[in-house]
Amino acid sequence: QVQLVESGGGLVQPGGSLRLSCAVSLNIFSIFTMAWYRQAPGKQRDLVAAITPGDSTNYGDSVKGRFTISRDSAKNTVYLQMSSLKPEDTAVYYCNGRNIFTRTDYWGQGTQVTVSS
Repeated sequence: QVQLVESGGGLVQPGGSLRLSCAVSLNIFSIFTMAWYRQAPGKQRDLVAAITPGDSTNYGDSVKGRFTISRDSAKNTVYLQMSSLKPEDTAVYYCNGRNIFTRTDYWGQGTQVTVSS
């Protein structure tokens, strides 16, 4: 069973940085696209960043140039490095893994990121 556990959220001032981590229970990066989504109160869950088994990445327009997704296969961990944070980045951030063959999605429990002075 694939389990995803996020960590690293918290309160940060505007302009600050934060790194989120997603620990994955199995070595799945070769057949899973890993992604980060976020959901603010009253809004839909939106894609923030994704990385494919072939190392292609894509980002939501609002975070391009500020956020970076990466993964460490030895640690079974996916990261989201967030810089130049803005109040509008405030949301619950979710780690997602999608099996590229079955299209099955797995989700973490989410971690709160609050950007405020």
